[in-house]
Amino acid sequence: MRITGTTRVFYILGDPVAQVRAPEVYNQLFQLHGVDAVLVPLKLPAAALPGFLEHGMKAENVGGFWATIPHKSALAALLNPTDPVAAIAGAVNAVKRHPDGRLEAALFDGIGFVKGLGHFGIAVAGRRVLVVGAGGGGHAVAAALAQRGPAALAVYNRSTDRARSLVERLQPIAGASAVVAGSADPAGFDLVVNCTSMGLKPEDPMPFDPARVDAGAAVVDIIMSREPTPLLRACRERGLKAEAGFEMLVQQVPEYLRFFGFDAIGQRLQSNLDLVRSMLYPK
Repeated sequence: MRITGTTRVFYILGDPVAQVRAPEVYNQLFQLHGVDAVLVPLKLPAAALPGFLEHGMKAENVGGFWATIPHKSALAALLNPTDPVAAIAGAVNAVKRHPDGRLEAALFDGIGFVKGLGHFGIAVAGRRVLVVGAGGGGHAVAAALAQRGPAALAVYNRSTDRARSLVERLQPIAGASAVVAGSADPAGFDLVVNCTSMGLKPEDPMPFDPARVDAGAAVVDIIMSREPTPLLRACRERGLKAEAGFEMLVQQVPEYLRFFGFDAIGQRLQSNLDLVRSMLYPK
């Protein structure tokens, strides 16, 4: 790609950073749409983040950055995002530099997840939803779901205190509909979301019993795997609607582009994201 003195520079911050796919996707999109911009990976240790924000973001041709582990929570603490989902989740995965040097933070995990539900034809409003796992992913997913008006939103975590803390943070947008679940039993729910890490390894136990999922209910596993997790396979064997979480990555792409000022490209892609899917998950 052609990089000149006028090229607008973006970063993706992480440690490690070798696994990130964003440069492959966005640089190709910039080229396809004639945008004079580049996305560069930066392996930035956690201790260097405050200094990077103070000094590295002073460069006037830097448009902002994407963020991945271990920086998402630290960025929320340092930048105090106004986005309610980011505030509840205590995490940030995008930071935009305004012309005056001001930094604006946002989180797109949650909106990516609920847009993925729309892609799969899974409704949230008026439904009973169980979120299993109250870690970083669970916070973002629960906050985004709460904004969609479920009839009930229950959160289960092996540490009850952590589940209770998340439910308390959800109160401003979810009110009485958000409760702590006493167990991971999926019976009685219309949508069950696995936000734990169970399923990453072949020997992992199931996050909940797939045999207990109601007929007609839907299951989503946010583990980012190209292959169906054991949970998804077991649910599909029962004829249940069971979908993988990687769609949330696909659905975030137009949101990132709009956030960083590439509205026309974001709008164009949103009408058909097959190109993005082929970039992220080539066959």
